[in-house]
Amino acid sequence: MNIYAPQPDMKPGEARCPGPSTRDLVLADGCQMPAELLAQNYEFLGDEDISFDRYISREFFDLEMKKMWPKVWQWACRDEHIPEVGDYYTYDVGPYSVLVVRVAENEVKAYHNSCLHRGTQLRPSDSTGNVPHFRCPFHGWTWNLDGSLKEIPCRWDFPHVKDEAFSLPEVHVAKWGGFYFINMDDDPMPLEEYLGPLVQHFANWPLHDRYVRLHIQKILPANWKASQEAFVEAYHSMETHAHAMPFSANLNAQYDVFSERVTRFYHTFGIPDPSWDKPQSEQEILDRMGILPPGAKVPNGMTARAFLADQMRKTLGEERGIDLSGKSDSEMLDSIEYHLFPNMFLFPGVSLPMIYRFRPNGMDPDSAIFDLLFLEQLAPGQERPEAPEPYQIDIGTSYETVPGIGPFLGHVYDQDTGNLEMQQKGFKAGKKRAQTLGNYQEIRLRRLHKTLDQYLNA
Repeated sequence: MNIYAPQPDMKPGEARCPGPSTRDLVLADGCQMPAELLAQNYEFLGDEDISFDRYISREFFDLEMKKMWPKVWQWACRDEHIPEVGDYYTYDVGPYSVLVVRVAENEVKAYHNSCLHRGTQLRPSDSTGNVPHFRCPFHGWTWNLDGSLKEIPCRWDFPHVKDEAFSLPEVHVAKWGGFYFINMDDDPMPLEEYLGPLVQHFANWPLHDRYVRLHIQKILPANWKASQEAFVEAYHSMETHAHAMPFSANLNAQYDVFSERVTRFYHTFGIPDPSWDKPQSEQEILDRMGILPPGAKVPNGMTARAFLADQMRKTLGEERGIDLSGKSDSEMLDSIEYHLFPNMFLFPGVSLPMIYRFRPNGMDPDSAIFDLLFLEQLAPGQERPEAPEPYQIDIGTSYETVPGIGPFLGHVYDQDTGNLEMQQKGFKAGKKRAQTLGNYQEIRLRRLHKTLDQYLNA
């Protein structure tokens, strides 16, 4: 039987991969589950093609820079990037540059990174550090940390400059989950309203009590949207991640649209994909995953999934000094991935504690900056370590070379980003000038573009 055969009399978007759903699979674990992991929310958003021009057109890219990027909340840094008074973090996206600075112990402000004299950047792009004030490297105009004007060399020549009119223009900044978000709009909606359902969902998985263990930064050879769209669906797994099909249920993944700005996918680990029809024992499933040391044996009557989750509760709990006994098998193992428009991905799970960010690489429509962070939970009483410097790798370097990522995840990220250059070239080479999306498995792509259009058409 072809498990992909369309079912008769179904409305668009109603078809699902036959067999147990992700919800069925996690309920079968028999664990106490957070209500948010049992929630489901899908809506059909149309089936029209998405034009390739949205990925390659200079005009479209410039429109995004004018009408979307300055209007959205986007995370710039975390608490551990600016722990001390005077610590600053420069966040750049396209032509924009923003200084996020700790002004006082419990106060953070953000400013446009541009001198009010002749426009020179006050601090270099993508820089961090600690300063007593912001001094322009060109002529020495200087501002206090709170943005007030401190000094103008040869002040006698500027009688027309009034201090109160020459404070650094502020950018809106707000904090959630240990992250500092910025918004360059003059009158943005409150951050909590923008986050919407994300606030309730992540009450189960607080991000403020985590720290950055590893930060990897890589330039990807594709438009920022195409780069992140490689991560919003599991439909590609059967081809791109074929090695994982015996132990990763991808084609029956769950896709949710919780708001115009918040979506999720959710698929299980330790269970074969519906497309995998070769017989295998639970021990063979465990061995193929390659997570535990060689020789680990699945006890009689136990599944590989339950055994792996149990072992990870013990080993990770001991390594990190935290109690994981209340975590479900799903929270320990599964790929649970939220997306916040326009460019943030959040994983609440224990073994997959990632945060992604995708930004345009300067003003180049054909490349993107990919920030990959691993957030580990702080142990009780543990002081938050300083954030590590980004480990930068070039396009041709494998993620497996990065210390601390491990061969399994490194290999997966190589696969996920390995298709991007050919896709970006294919956008330009194709006679068919648009992509055709699946109604369910690629709903998060469609939601992304519809939300983008709301900004571009405003």
